[in-house]
Amino acid sequence: MAYEITTNPLRGVEAKPGSGHYGVFEHGAQVWSWQPDGAAPVLWLSEKSWFADGQPVRGGVPVCFPWFGPGSSGDLQPSHGFARLHTWHLSDTKDTLDRDGRLIVEYSLDEAMTGQQDNWPHPYRAYVRAKFTPEYVRVELEVTNVGDEPITFDGALHTYVAVSDVQNVTITGLEGSSYLDKLTGQTETQDGPLTLTGETDRVYSSTADVVVDDPGLGRKLVISKSGSANTIVWNPWAEKAAEVADIGDDEWSKFVCIEAGNVLGDAITLLPGQVHCLKQRITLA
Repeated sequence: MAYEITTNPLRGVEAKPGSGHYGVFEHGAQVWSWQPDGAAPVLWLSEKSWFADGQPVRGGVPVCFPWFGPGSSGDLQPSHGFARLHTWHLSDTKDTLDRDGRLIVEYSLDEAMTGQQDNWPHPYRAYVRAKFTPEYVRVELEVTNVGDEPITFDGALHTYVAVSDVQNVTITGLEGSSYLDKLTGQTETQDGPLTLTGETDRVYSSTADVVVDDPGLGRKLVISKSGSANTIVWNPWAEKAAEVADIGDDEWSKFVCIEAGNVLGDAITLLPGQVHCLKQRITLA
């Protein structure tokens, strides 16, 4: 067995180890599937997602760069930066699927590929590396300042975790962490495990591992990270999701976003020649 270059619905790399599935699109260098052999899908992908040039893909692990949301100024477009809307270059693959069920895929992007960006006119080089294994998937966003001046940017891995019902999962690991509640604008402290009871949009100051306990699927997911000051937790809930064209009816209950990032006051500044790497790993416990 080996990986394939597929084009439906978008060009990318796919592999099918046993009953499992690995997938990453060139569009946005976006990992969209990790399903170990014998397990249920771990990443959620909307049935209503747009698979078109210039449009984001709803689900998987979108790469947010060089700003998060509308940016620090609150008015930058497109939301979450331009990197997830561009075609990245497939720069490397390492395939040991037949031996151990592992696949590493690397994509690259730079300012020559994305063209002049009025809101971020800086020379840079970015890589996304995805490592698929039967035990875990790891996604990395590496950014290098190849220019002559300092650069400052947000970065996030906007991971959509598939769940049986978001109302019944418990998230641990954030206890005692402060967070910005983007719905109220208030800063609060997490008291005990997190359960979601309505629309949630929080930016936690935390470097800790997070565990998603999903009794409906009978599994726990351990989400670890490095190079990340923030964990973002998001779900739109029913009313907000109904306003989002690329989320299907009742699909809001089937995911929770657990995102590794450096956003808001924790944006990354790189001097010329410096490199930053943001990593996130999801392990079936």
